Amino acid sequence: MKIKRNGRIGALIKILNDYPNKIFTLSYFTNRFNAAKSSISEDIVVAKKLMEDLKLGKIETIPGAAGGVKYIPLTSKEDTKEILEEVCRKLSEINRIIPGDFLYMADIIYNPTIVRKLGEIFATQFSDKKIDYVVTVETKGIPIALMTANALNVPLIILRRDSKVTEGSTVSINYLSGSTGKIQTMSISKRAIKASAKVIIIDDFMKAGGTAKGMMDMMKEFEAEVVGIGVMIATKEPEEKVVKDYVPLLILDQVDEKNKIINIYANEQLI
Repeated sequence: MKIKRNGRIGALIKILNDYPNKIFTLSYFTNRFNAAKSSISEDIVVAKKLMEDLKLGKIETIPGAAGGVKYIPLTSKEDTKEILEEVCRKLSEINRIIPGDFLYMADIIYNPTIVRKLGEIFATQFSDKKIDYVVTVETKGIPIALMTANALNVPLIILRRDSKVTEGSTVSINYLSGSTGKIQTMSISKRAIKASAKVIIIDDFMKAGGTAKGMMDMMKEFEAEVVGIGVMIATKEPEEKVVKDYVPLLILDQVDEKNKIINIYANEQLI
């Protein structure tokens, strides 16, 4: 079936968007659309300009025999600002305060539309790192880390609180949780990460940074290099965390159950 140019361009963008950072050969599209390579090349030029003009990400062509085309999801500062401010509005609802001056966040963390956008924001921040894995610890960090891994087209590695028999031989370490002040354990299969890999750590919340530090220590066991750390929310205090150079999307300044006060705002460096 012969497909007209507008149809080809729409389908091409849809396919690239569904598989971010995956390289598709021109032959894939010529076979899929029953079109000449010259026509597909022209379609890509049009699609590339359209995505850039609308600030919807970047379509990149890769030259050479092993080359092709791929879509890189990049979130503009304007869109980042809109997304983060919307999440702040949701998290600022007074009925979210739960005993202990904590915030209820499950509906945000497990909302596919929201976490997909947050994952793309993280992917934008770390797009130049050429990473091999995204690493997180169970459980609340998993959705955001998974969406980040999807946007970067790399595997997700989940550090477990308890080792599972189905994972075979594991490596375990103890670490001090900054949120609870308690010694906790995390483990990972020895087969999970190749040696000398580059990884980024993604988590949902950081207070003192103890959990992130634990994940960094675990990566040392595999001689893996941590090239970035991203968290959905970091508390303003303590200002000095046990890890450096982390990227928070939101800053939590205050939760006061007694006076019904929530002060949370977007990281100004991102917007």
